[in-house]
Amino acid sequence: MPDRARTKVTVATEWHRGPIDDRLFGSFVEHLGRCVYTGIYEPDHPTADAWGFRGDVAALVQELGVTLVRYPGGNFVSGYDWRDGIGPRTERPRRLDLAWRTIESNQVGTDDFLQWAARVGVEPMMAVNLGTAGIREAAELVEYCNLERGTTLSDLRRQHGAESPYGVRLWCLGNEMDGPWQIGHKTADEYGRLARETGHAMRLVDPSIELVVCGSSGAWMDTFGSWESTVLDHAWDVADYVSLHAYYEETGGDRASFLASGAAMDRFIEDVVATVDAVAARKRSRKRLRLSFDEWNVWYQSRYADPQHSPIDEAAPRLEDVYGTVDAVVVGDLLMSLVNHADRVAIGCLAQLVNVIAPIRTDPGGAAWRQAIFHPVAETIRRARGRRSLIVGVEGGELATAQHGDVPEVAAAATHDPVSGQITVFLTNRADTVVPVDVRHGGVATWRRARASTVVADERGPLHDAAAAGTARPVELTRAVTQDGVTRLDLPPRSWTVLDAVE
Repeated sequence: MPDRARTKVTVATEWHRGPIDDRLFGSFVEHLGRCVYTGIYEPDHPTADAWGFRGDVAALVQELGVTLVRYPGGNFVSGYDWRDGIGPRTERPRRLDLAWRTIESNQVGTDDFLQWAARVGVEPMMAVNLGTAGIREAAELVEYCNLERGTTLSDLRRQHGAESPYGVRLWCLGNEMDGPWQIGHKTADEYGRLARETGHAMRLVDPSIELVVCGSSGAWMDTFGSWESTVLDHAWDVADYVSLHAYYEETGGDRASFLASGAAMDRFIEDVVATVDAVAARKRSRKRLRLSFDEWNVWYQSRYADPQHSPIDEAAPRLEDVYGTVDAVVVGDLLMSLVNHADRVAIGCLAQLVNVIAPIRTDPGGAAWRQAIFHPVAETIRRARGRRSLIVGVEGGELATAQHGDVPEVAAAATHDPVSGQITVFLTNRADTVVPVDVRHGGVATWRRARASTVVADERGPLHDAAAAGTARPVELTRAVTQDGVTRLDLPPRSWTVLDAVE
């Protein structure tokens, strides 16, 4: 194939956005379906620890490498009373959760989750109920978690076995409050004022906390853009971050658009950045608000009925998407979008962690295994955590899509560790043909130990068990040749590739 047809990807370590925040690689645990019960928690499981949490799941969480976990919702939080989940388990009430029409046993609550998070080594990101609760309940939860001693609530935590404060830093001020499905749905003015006053009260308890203000529930919402602007007009002084949520799926057999989901995420992030920066300009503020992309994933929402029509159950399977290699390629592409916006996106949460649209699946009483999407998440975290996000140039063809218009045929992102000299280039080929690529690394004639591995979207469809899902691991791409400042490789059709090198 002639050189003019080769896509050129240019990487230079001096072109970078700065360090990638470790919290970009988080996940999400909600009291929904089997995420908690028979997910992370199953006291009768053979691997259960002394607190009832599954050891096999904890090991996979650590292997996945997520750095942060958001809890307890999600839609669930808007009807949740955090006091129901503390104290002796035998005394906790059984409640009807209105968000998902399930019975909540409250066998896992604030103390249980925060202690589990500490054991598996993830930072907690707590959400407060601004749907059916408000200022007092939120401030009191901060007091329970973070005040050392001397008040009824801090001493109550000590009575429940946690003598030292949990020191929770990150707090979400509600969840998807512009969504009409949300219990306690509010207008932008209503929510903005409530978020401001709640954040003020929470910081009176602990001035060191960081607060995430709800953005719109999605770019597809009629409220998108105007919601962020109005809410931030009210809550600008308490906001450290504004949230984004987005899910992607293949609809109507339109695989080209699905494979271009990363381009849609790029535009979504850039639109929110433009909105929050416009508010800053209007307020003549020098604060550079960052983003919390605290729900994102591939989720086949069209397969599931509205929960308001579901029968009431208890910890029954819900939203248990089974993923295939095409989903893994898209998840890898979405992760690249986050890395490419690491100067503004500080927090990210793959939704969710176990069973519910998740990289980890479990059988009650049985095995836990890695879904196909597990691998791009783990591979990206391993190569991006603690590194810089490089600014990558891409010159190549475009791909026409029905949903997103023309998008780059090849997407690229890169990370660099200035101490070790390690460089990783992530590449997605969204086209259905092989695309030859020249990765140009000017200033370094030869990369040492340049190796590439890839996940290719095949036609097998969902991989329903552990053995099948294991076949979705990245495989080595043997033809990666480095010479005269260029590494040449051929990207397989519809693939996600990782190229590792050392300067």
